[in-house]
Amino acid sequence: MQLPNLHYISQGETPQEHLNNIKSACTAGAALVQLRLKNLSPKKVLKFATEAREITDHYQTRLIINDHYRIAKEVKADGVHLGRTDTCPSIARKYLESWQIIGGTANTIGDCNLLLTKKVDYIGLGPYHFTKTKERLSPILGIEGYAAIMKELQTTIPVIAVGGIAINDVPKILETGIYGVAVASEITKNFNSINLFKKALEKTGIEEQVWRPNLNQ
Repeated sequence: MQLPNLHYISQGETPQEHLNNIKSACTAGAALVQLRLKNLSPKKVLKFATEAREITDHYQTRLIINDHYRIAKEVKADGVHLGRTDTCPSIARKYLESWQIIGGTANTIGDCNLLLTKKVDYIGLGPYHFTKTKERLSPILGIEGYAAIMKELQTTIPVIAVGGIAINDVPKILETGIYGVAVASEITKNFNSINLFKKALEKTGIEEQVWRPNLNQ
């Protein structure tokens, strides 16, 4: 199994809009989507995560659940993405199935190195630009920030850029050594852009990495 280098992060004014957008992303060819529901009870997140799993199963798309690692296990999602203030990846790893992967959010080289000690399977590094999808936005990195962190970071773990990324940003981001990108707004505006993002990622010649949960604790 390979870790896709394009991740779609769900958006919507309501949970149903999130599901509708996930379906649209799957229809347009997304290989991996992340269900990102905030400010809902675990019971409601479970309900919509179950529906998201049904959609992604139909399209054979990978599903990542944001934050709720217990729900990720219950709905048999492919993994969980944990923010900087969410559950420790080491705790989630002990609870999840061996085949489920864990991603973690980082903003600094210190964040990245800490996540590596927690044995995450990929790092979501950002934000690249300003983005409205985060309530408490970390300092913006820009291309210089990515270049500096990637130069210092010594790892084979995939690093995914995130935060207000447009198609034209992809080539220069990947030149820093970044593995792939996670996109919310640009794809939600136009799901046909998924193929354009894919083409931009393909032109770099970077091969998608084999997806194996990092179990070397």
